[in-house]
Amino acid sequence: MEKAFKTKVDKVSDLTSYVGKIVGISEWIQIEQKNINSFADGTLDQQWIYTDPVAAADHSPYGTVVAQGFLILSLIPKFTYDVLHIQDVEMGLNYGLDHVRFPQAVPVDSYIRGKVELTGYEIVDGGARIKVHVTTEIKDEEKPACVAEFIVQLYN
Repeated sequence: MEKAFKTKVDKVSDLTSYVGKIVGISEWIQIEQKNINSFADGTLDQQWIYTDPVAAADHSPYGTVVAQGFLILSLIPKFTYDVLHIQDVEMGLNYGLDHVRFPQAVPVDSYIRGKVELTGYEIVDGGARIKVHVTTEIKDEEKPACVAEFIVQLYN
């Protein structure tokens, strides 16, 4: 299994040499019931498959509670910012997403991490716009939880 690592660059323009390369793999984080419940509260999505362990054990095809797909998707910025450090960037803003898929559910108490590949770079006023392909892996599973293209506007 690949080890966690980060990429650090001095200037946003240095990223041009990283296009097409993996720029980092985050550390593992555990998705606990408290995380799932908090997300359910914040999004008003209280579906039993997320919040009711008894019902999930009895009726879910997974036999347990699973995390909301959008909870897993919402961690993509964290994974990206954890592994890609650009010294001269003052601010990064979420510009959007392309191609989002959830190949496998994340059972409660699973560990996940993000594998981040820089797939695009363009200069824009005040900085650059980058696109990263993030694969959210589940520990000890072959299929990922989420794959998505994340677009970030960087300002320096």
